[in-house]
Amino acid sequence: MQLQQLAYFVAVAETRHFTHAAERMRVAQPSLSKQIRTLETELGAPLFSRARGNVTLTPAGEALLPLARRILADADTARREIAELAGLRRGRVRLGATPSLCAGLLADALARFHRDYPGVELLVDESGSRDLVRDLARGQLDLALIILPLQSSDPSLVTEEILRENLVVASPPGRSKPYMRIDDLRGRPLVMFRRGYDLREATLTACRQAGFEPRFAVEGGEMDAVLRFVEAGLGIAVVPSMVLDGRPGLAGTPLAPPGLRRTIALAHRKDVEPTRAAQAFRSTLLFYLTEAARDGSLPQGIELISTD
Repeated sequence: MQLQQLAYFVAVAETRHFTHAAERMRVAQPSLSKQIRTLETELGAPLFSRARGNVTLTPAGEALLPLARRILADADTARREIAELAGLRRGRVRLGATPSLCAGLLADALARFHRDYPGVELLVDESGSRDLVRDLARGQLDLALIILPLQSSDPSLVTEEILRENLVVASPPGRSKPYMRIDDLRGRPLVMFRRGYDLREATLTACRQAGFEPRFAVEGGEMDAVLRFVEAGLGIAVVPSMVLDGRPGLAGTPLAPPGLRRTIALAHRKDVEPTRAAQAFRSTLLFYLTEAARDGSLPQGIELISTD
């Protein structure tokens, strides 16, 4: 089994077309088809069904696809890791982060890392924790900043808790109280995040534990959209305190104890050692957070968890 064969297989699986896959891989279509047949012979099972011109994955192909993607991603990581041995003059960090972190304190940490390692390529994937965990497992990310606890534990990941954060109720200024209870959300119009969003699940769980189903004024947005909808007066929203920095059109009302808090963790795969570039980014991020905690410049409602 060769990496090239797996790359051809993944290209066909994603395009569902041998000619389009050959164009993507910049190879003659007969050569690609021959390599796929060789792979099928070695594995002892057909990978594609080609009935009536429609290319679909067989059960064997369905089983191989996630494994092939991971193998190719790990091979690419290995090539880049060797290239980094010259002192991080080159390299790549594939970082996943939730939208609230991308809109908050992550930008300054990225700027500091880029200043120290200008030759290292930075790729940022902004998504919810569930999607980031999936991409880590597939080998598509080196590190991810995710929200704990995860809905389902993943033994293939190593998680390092770095921050705790208060959630607040965002509303237009002048309409907020000194504090609110979860029960105060009963009957109030809420601006709600899209399905799969960590904040959506946290809000729904808290309301249901208080004995009611929340009422949505509008739902389905990402972070920027939700904040803008609240500014426009469509409703209120439960958000991380850090995202209200620099938004004078919004006020954040604390939730009465015990309130709502969440833990931010840095995660990577257990079976693959992070690349030198990824390790350098971790060190830069933790040093930046430690400095910010020491000089009091962390956003309000953020607490640094003691790190080594």
